[in-house]
Amino acid sequence: MRAMRATWDIFCNVVDNYGDIGIAWRLARGLAREHGLAVRLWVDDLHAFHRIWPAIAADAERQASEGVTVCAWRMPFAAAEPAQVVIEAFGCALPESYLAAMSLQAPPPVWINLEYLSAESWVAEHHGLPSPHPRLPLTKYFFFPGYTAGTGGLLAEADLAGRRAAFVRTETGAFWRRLGLDTPQPGELRVSLFAYENPALPALLDTWAADTRPVTCLVPEGRAIPQLAAWLPVSALQAGDEHRRGALRLRILPFLDQDTYDCLLWACGLNFVRGEDSCVRAQWAAHPLVWQAYPQAGTAHWVKLNALLARYTAGLDAAAARAVADLWQRWNGQPDTPDMAQCWAAWRRQQDPIERHARAWPERLAAAGRLTDKLVDFVENKLR
Repeated sequence: MRAMRATWDIFCNVVDNYGDIGIAWRLARGLAREHGLAVRLWVDDLHAFHRIWPAIAADAERQASEGVTVCAWRMPFAAAEPAQVVIEAFGCALPESYLAAMSLQAPPPVWINLEYLSAESWVAEHHGLPSPHPRLPLTKYFFFPGYTAGTGGLLAEADLAGRRAAFVRTETGAFWRRLGLDTPQPGELRVSLFAYENPALPALLDTWAADTRPVTCLVPEGRAIPQLAAWLPVSALQAGDEHRRGALRLRILPFLDQDTYDCLLWACGLNFVRGEDSCVRAQWAAHPLVWQAYPQAGTAHWVKLNALLARYTAGLDAAAARAVADLWQRWNGQPDTPDMAQCWAAWRRQQDPIERHARAWPERLAAAGRLTDKLVDFVENKLR
């Protein structure tokens, strides 16, 4: 049975609001659209799913969208015949009844744990390793997305670069108008801000307000809104609100679906992003970015941050690489970095080489391969 004819089940437990479902949905869409696969996506929080993809009905048990069958993952889990390929996204525990049904299949399904993305060097060594189930005649394989050819690659649609180029060439002005914004003025820097709560945010806003050139910060509704309201200070903020302080214009946007968020990344000159999905999309957007890693106990996320920094700044001259690293590390609370005003001033001085580097970065990313293609190849080898 070839993977192109196999059925696929993807299970997603929504943990961090939108990141997990964002990745699972991009993966499911890509497998269905580009590889013609029959994909079921099992999701335990359809309300979160609806926010990133409004066509999803939050109360439906089963629905079709973009060629994918979307199923509500309820407990107790209703009996379902397992697919020939089963993906648990980010280590979510499969329902026990579904696991038992998998163990009765002959041959058993190809069972894959899709791991979180990391730029750390150990990823390639662990990619594809098997893990036999302790009780059942099943083997799970660990599939690690990554930045090198020896990993599972990165999520990207085959036509992503072309769509971005067409948007930049002909659609940017219409996009700003759709958001109720004017065309950027000469010298104006437009920044998107998608962030977790962050102690460094007030200092960043102070720095932008004191800039010598205009900065427009566009913030989709989310977890950073209460901090922004406290900084202004106002009692609350909602989509459409706009405030000015010094050189800074702060505009609150409605929460954006995946495709519109991509357009925001393509249109802005600098993107502050968080977690995994928006970080990868910002890298493909070919503009400078600042990443906020998901905070972990014992500052374990600093290791992930510094690993990506090392890869991302390779090839930059020393001053530009230092400016990028200092801003990322200050934003993520690492000690022994300059204060935010110094970090921003250094980034501004190096803005031209940082922007050139960002434009060239997607070509380097492409060398790692595309996650959907690599998954299909991996599965085909297991099903032969």
